Amino acid sequence: MIKPRRSRKWILGCWTLIFLSAGALLLALVYLLAPVRTNILLLGLDARPGEGNVARTDTIILTTIIPLRPYVGALSIPRDLWVTIPGHDQNRINTAHFFGEAENPGSGPAAAMETVRLNFGEDVDYYVRIRFDGFREVVDALGGVDVDFPEGMSGYEAGVHHLNGEQALALVRDRANGDDFSRMGHSQVFLRAMWRHILKPSTWKYIPAAVTALANAADTDVPIWLWPRLFVAVARAGPNGMDMRNITREMVTPFTTTGGADVLAPNWDLINPVLLDLYGK
Repeated sequence: MIKPRRSRKWILGCWTLIFLSAGALLLALVYLLAPVRTNILLLGLDARPGEGNVARTDTIILTTIIPLRPYVGALSIPRDLWVTIPGHDQNRINTAHFFGEAENPGSGPAAAMETVRLNFGEDVDYYVRIRFDGFREVVDALGGVDVDFPEGMSGYEAGVHHLNGEQALALVRDRANGDDFSRMGHSQVFLRAMWRHILKPSTWKYIPAAVTALANAADTDVPIWLWPRLFVAVARAGPNGMDMRNITREMVTPFTTTGGADVLAPNWDLINPVLLDLYGK
């Protein structure tokens, strides 16, 4: 029995499907892995209930993500760093957001981004702003977070402790047992722990509730089309692959302003090499 010959149209259709699939895969890889750096300013807003967004940013972290490597870097900036605020001479860096919101509601993040660009000389593409009271709700929605303290800090002994939202908020805001530099260290320890917690399959059932809580607590100008790309890059880097740095005590000089404020003057000779290492790669 002679088998019927396959038509040219059928063969052409198969090859077309193969080429389209290969093209779609290539586009997906380009989208996920293109070596384009994205810098995002994370802002933790110290706003009490009823105050709106006219508040200072007690947490300021400039993050950078390169999907291809993948590379995730982050620099925590002290809130008392004495810098030039566009349109307001010199002041603490955490006042930039306050001035922006007070003058034009909704412009606080832009003011903070412009202040970082001006003083640090780095591009800032987007921002993520979260209210501290909402941060507590996000942690609770995740079922709490196990934090492995490398050493005793903020009243906790070294080892693993399960923190609920209230405890997590107290940890990242704590200055009673140290200063702003130790507080930045607390924040980085917790951020690593929370990311490690999110990546556990046993936590995934909490993700929808956590996303809802985050949507109520945070706002951002990162476009939706970019979210999957950044998420995959951060997931590939993993908690231990994040290059997290601080502006340390050695990089600043404490002084008192003529108005009596205790602030920190930046030593750019020591800070600039860290900026080059994080953002110049």
